[in-house]
Amino acid sequence: QVQLVESGGGLVQAGGSLRLSCVVSGSAFSINRMGWYRQAPGKQRELVARITAGGSTTYADSVKGRFTISRDNAKNTVYLQMNNLKPEDTAVYYCNVLLFNLQEYWGQGTQVTVSS
Repeated sequence: QVQLVESGGGLVQAGGSLRLSCVVSGSAFSINRMGWYRQAPGKQRELVARITAGGSTTYADSVKGRFTISRDNAKNTVYLQMNNLKPEDTAVYYCNVLLFNLQEYWGQGTQVTVSS
């Protein structure tokens, strides 16, 4: 059973930083793409950032220059370093992975709250 365990969310003041982590376990297949999505109250889930097995990255325009996604393949872990956080970054952040067998999995979500 593939499991994704997220950590690192919390409450921070505007301008502060947080680092999210997501550890993937139980997969018999290698991980292709890893990413972070977020969902604010009353809004649709949206892509924040993702990174391929080769290291190519994609970011939402709203987080470019502030967030950095990275991965440690040896640890099956993806990170999201979030700097200069804004109140509009407040959301539940979800880890997402796509395996090379094309199966996709989601984490349970971690709350990020940015106060003004």
